[in-house]
Amino acid sequence: MSVSSSSSIYRLQPVHDHHHHHNDQAVGDDEGDDEHPIAYEIEDQSNLDRTFFKIRYRSNSAVSNTSSNELSHSITALTPLSINNASPNVSTAITTPAVLPIIKVLGTGGTIASKGQSSHQTAGYEVDLTIEQLVQSIPDISSTCLLEYEQIFNIDSKEFDTSHLLQLYTKIVEDLSHYDGIVITHGTDTMEETAFFLQSTINTFKPIVICGSMRPSTAISSDGPMNLYQAIVIASNRESRGRGVLIALNDRIGSGYYITKSNANSLDTFKSIGQGYVGNFVNNEIHYYYPSAKPLGLTYFNLTDDNNEDATTIILPQVHIIYAHQGLDNQLLKLTIEQLHSQGLVIATMGAGSLSDETNQYLYDLIGNTTFPVVYAKRSMDGMVPIGSIPKVLSEDEKRINFNNAIAGGYLNPQKARILLQLCLNQGLDLNEIKKVFKGV
Repeated sequence: MSVSSSSSIYRLQPVHDHHHHHNDQAVGDDEGDDEHPIAYEIEDQSNLDRTFFKIRYRSNSAVSNTSSNELSHSITALTPLSINNASPNVSTAITTPAVLPIIKVLGTGGTIASKGQSSHQTAGYEVDLTIEQLVQSIPDISSTCLLEYEQIFNIDSKEFDTSHLLQLYTKIVEDLSHYDGIVITHGTDTMEETAFFLQSTINTFKPIVICGSMRPSTAISSDGPMNLYQAIVIASNRESRGRGVLIALNDRIGSGYYITKSNANSLDTFKSIGQGYVGNFVNNEIHYYYPSAKPLGLTYFNLTDDNNEDATTIILPQVHIIYAHQGLDNQLLKLTIEQLHSQGLVIATMGAGSLSDETNQYLYDLIGNTTFPVVYAKRSMDGMVPIGSIPKVLSEDEKRINFNNAIAGGYLNPQKARILLQLCLNQGLDLNEIKKVFKGV
């Protein structure tokens, strides 16, 4: 039975009214009227999207239609919660229990799960810790949530490929209906790509929080345990709902859609300069700056339609990235398209979509009569490629025309533009439809 009420309190109402003055008696209170016992029905009215329990109390005895094990599990999951805004039917003198959220941690490896040879080593380390060992390193969270964890794989994030993304996606989709939030431990090198992929393929109001570390577990002042602890607390917090995929590192909370790794070494590496952070974590307190919202222009792609229920069998189209620079050899473009069988191309352009006139014309002559998509992204960390930056080229009759195959990459960096183009192509979108998707980013 799912809870649809938006209230976050328990509602206590007498099942039988004996006209006695015990209505404000707390559940479990030793004082009672054995001759005229009063039964209370306690119903969790939080909007946790999972099965909740309903216990009928009569004096000090608990009676439930659930098994004793289920009842024991439910009762041990409770922690005191004072009622501040109770309705007139609820006694504000009663301190009632609250159901703790259930959080699932999925371990994938990364620096957070790595060990070095010394306490000062911060490079050249190897992944060597399981998710169970990581969970054991964090402070007590028994009053915050019920925690479950599972090792999906244990690799450096540089080893991530499409198959790993699809395995992780499948696991999250399987688990979402059973948990109130998901936490993922992940290497920082490609964390932003995983976050963007999950944000573009999983439509849920539940928090999905990705964390990692910049120092291995053996380093002085390792940041892993605190980052994992904060991610779990963030995923457990009701205010984290409806914000999309979040990345939590170094006391910062950012949107996985836009955030990127900005520094190869520093702890304060994940930034989204133009869009900013969505909140921060200070002294065990979560502070969000804005109401719950997801990025505008976000497009969701359903990977498990009626014809394909197993996402792990999907083979996403090949899309390659070319990094533009002075004196770019245009033969690289031809090689990528014709020999590597690329189905789409992303170019990390100079400035806000700048390529040499020679390169733009070369691309047009190569693919101008096709619907082959080329996304003009940007090398710079901040800023965007607007539609106005789409180049003009010379047609066969020597007229200057817009390069129709070119797509403005907006605010996305090349690695995220690549994922979005792969998803568009996998969905079977044509060139004009792909342009509409990128117009929102």
